[in-house]
Amino acid sequence: MSLEQLIIEGARQNNLKGVSLRLPHDRVIVVTGVSGSGKSSLAFETVFAEGQWRFIESLSTYARLFLEKMDRPDVDLIDNIRPAIALEQRNPVKGSRTTVGTLTEIYDFLRLVYSKAATPYCPRCGEEVRGWDPASVRAELLGHHTDDRAMVTFRAELSPEEMGLKGFHRVLLEGEVVGIEDAPDGPPYEVVLDRLVIRDEPRLADSLEMAMKEGRGRLMVRVVDGPQLVFTSRNSCDHCGMDLPDPTPLLFSFNHPVGACPECKGFGNVLRYDERLIVPDRQLSIADGAIEPWEKPAAKWWKRQMLKWAKTEGMDITVPYAKLPKKYHTALFEGAEGFYGVNDFFQELESMRYKLHVRVFLSRYRKGVNCPSCGGKRLMPEALAYKIGGMDLAEMTGMPVADLIDKLSDLDLSPFQREVVGEPLRQVASKLKFLDRVGLGYLTLSREGKTLSGGEYQRINLSNQLASQLTSTLYVLDEPTVGLHARDTERITGILRELADTGNTILVVEHDRGVIERVDWVVELGPGGGQHGGEVVFSGPIKKFLKSGTLTARYMTGEERITPPARRRTGDGKLRLSGATGNNLRGIDLEVPLRTLSTVTGVSGSGKSTLVVETLYRALSGALSLRSPEPLPYDRLGGHERLKGVKLIDQSPIGRSPRSNPVTYLKVFDSIRKIFASVSEARSLGMKPGFFSFNVPGGRCEMCKGEGYQRVEMYFFEDLYIKCEDCDGKRYGRDALKVRYRDHTVHDVLQMTVDEALKLFYDSPQIKARLELMRDVGLGYLRLGQPATSLSGGEAQRLKICAELGVAGLSDILYVLDEPTVGLHMSDVDALLGVLGRLVDAGNTVLVIEHNLDVIAASDWVVDLGPEGGGDGGRVMYSGPPEGMKRLRKSHTARFLKQVLK
Repeated sequence: MSLEQLIIEGARQNNLKGVSLRLPHDRVIVVTGVSGSGKSSLAFETVFAEGQWRFIESLSTYARLFLEKMDRPDVDLIDNIRPAIALEQRNPVKGSRTTVGTLTEIYDFLRLVYSKAATPYCPRCGEEVRGWDPASVRAELLGHHTDDRAMVTFRAELSPEEMGLKGFHRVLLEGEVVGIEDAPDGPPYEVVLDRLVIRDEPRLADSLEMAMKEGRGRLMVRVVDGPQLVFTSRNSCDHCGMDLPDPTPLLFSFNHPVGACPECKGFGNVLRYDERLIVPDRQLSIADGAIEPWEKPAAKWWKRQMLKWAKTEGMDITVPYAKLPKKYHTALFEGAEGFYGVNDFFQELESMRYKLHVRVFLSRYRKGVNCPSCGGKRLMPEALAYKIGGMDLAEMTGMPVADLIDKLSDLDLSPFQREVVGEPLRQVASKLKFLDRVGLGYLTLSREGKTLSGGEYQRINLSNQLASQLTSTLYVLDEPTVGLHARDTERITGILRELADTGNTILVVEHDRGVIERVDWVVELGPGGGQHGGEVVFSGPIKKFLKSGTLTARYMTGEERITPPARRRTGDGKLRLSGATGNNLRGIDLEVPLRTLSTVTGVSGSGKSTLVVETLYRALSGALSLRSPEPLPYDRLGGHERLKGVKLIDQSPIGRSPRSNPVTYLKVFDSIRKIFASVSEARSLGMKPGFFSFNVPGGRCEMCKGEGYQRVEMYFFEDLYIKCEDCDGKRYGRDALKVRYRDHTVHDVLQMTVDEALKLFYDSPQIKARLELMRDVGLGYLRLGQPATSLSGGEAQRLKICAELGVAGLSDILYVLDEPTVGLHMSDVDALLGVLGRLVDAGNTVLVIEHNLDVIAASDWVVDLGPEGGGDGGRVMYSGPPEGMKRLRKSHTARFLKQVLK
């Protein structure tokens, strides 16, 4: 038995059919195959799960309570396995406090740098704040006022008698030096300690030291016929006297009350009621319900008193809200004499926020706006007063990573400051370079973690692992090239190679040609998906793989390929968006031919999602009176009059509960339940379709409430989930399971794959049509009752496409898709293109954000953004048919597309 190999024997997790493998350590290994062939089952649910399970079992019982543990995989033997780390393309961040800076710990190092090397500037007057000691005051005076006559004074809270006892006999009163006996009663006094000529003599040093001591850290030097100089040893402004807190790392944390902005509590934005959400359709009149919250039954009184006021005021309630004079808009919100406005309505509801339904109701009409106090910087003014190189911490973290690397390499710091913060700066520079290397140089450290795509989050984790420099570790990655342009693929594979060269084993689930051709070892599973997969088609070095003749190998060598269409659609009219300036967009114009398959491409960070999702989609939603967030800035929108609707088909889950599954989402289960209710046995017992639902009482198992399992609370251990004893995990009671359709129970049907169910329901047109759609988009391997929570983002997205195709006669809809090829094998991409073509042929427009070169080549129209990401992106490099890109020289997309178009 070789210790240089990872040995797997008899893996039967999910659809794996007793898979046995020997994989070399310290190599980059790719696991590929068609969708549903068992790649994730092998890499994550078998190899990683075993590695994690063994590590957690080595911990104490108490420690295990706080760790999420995967089930031990169904496998005979795994030997020589290393500690495993999984880098998935799932973003678990939900809160707004997490940023790229906190995820990478760079922000923590920067807080340390600012606490040791930042220079404070008064927030009130903008002057530099310095902490003085007698020696530095002396140096300042000798440097600028040598041989000038001056008075050294300090402010004292002493009585005349106390000053006399200390030997002080003169005070400054209205610019004149007077004796203490002529001073008015009551402190404070400005005591004249000494009158001297500023020279490098012991007298100057002694006077300054005594003044600083008696003035409790503050002294004044009045130069005759010159300025009045104020010096303080405290962190206080010499000009306006404003005190600043001492710079500690905690002061620069927006997650702690010490440093967070008091108004927004460190979130950077505050919630405000938004007129656009309160009046979603400005073309409606007041009478027809323009003020949406007042159309609810509980708000009838508010609408009645408004209509009464409108009548006495002479306001026409049949005119569209948008055409009403501005004075009426103001009155409707702020109220008037004898009339309570919208603001009063929400103010009254605010007093009932302790009720959950009220909080939910109010949240519908509020949106986040930049905090007026900190301007979205999250920190309190005293923390923002500290600057390095003229920038506060929020401004520095607001720079793109690539620019920040250059900024930190050229900081204006003294030799002493560089010595103090040398190690934190080294750590920051190292982590920033790793982020740039994984293709995230366009991100800012202040970017919220929850706004990152799954691919971006995975690459941040990858940069963290590079920085940690672990060895003898097993890394399991899920499509690390998701969201990456073809230009950056080679960069990622170089990083994986670097991890392997330092003594780690890299197991990658991947479909990308650029990754597969650069790895050491290939494992292909198949030959099909679902029940037809789960077998090892090939396992060996890359050179042998390319000669193996497997499905993936044939696509790699060009024996099989996705051929571009013979004819490009020219479209019917154009959708136009002008002057888009959101994020890094440079006032660009976008043209999309209607009734075509169009693709927006460009390197990561070039502005694709900003343009398509955050600007165009939101602008169209508003124009078509659909609820959506406010679009990013743009000038004009045209051509949308031809559209009946717009839909964003993203990779968000189709359900948040395991009760949701593909057939409930596509409404197929309704028809299946009707078939079971039509069986003679069911009719004789009076069973209706609802009897076969596991979501409502009736035929479901009431012991587990249709879940199929029961939770057992273990007070000193983690809770156990065990199969329900009553129904044996089948979710249904005995009566429901007695009813059979063609010798299958309703539980049997839910356990079938789509391909198997097509054979069972071959003569049921409604069921057959929906299931064929699922098969056509490459989901024939899915089980009908598979929990929605276990579906990948790509599977959820393709189910949404099926839902749209299933609506008969739907046309003139704009469908926006964000990287629909995620998780798809090359053969599945071909099937997906066929389905998207059906959407277009039905009279719709499909707009895709995509990096996949086969999809770009098969499109009717391409819009390429660039030339780079971040600040160097946001420009339209090309707009037209794919063939026209052959002439481009500065486009990275064109460089790679030329090879595909050949």
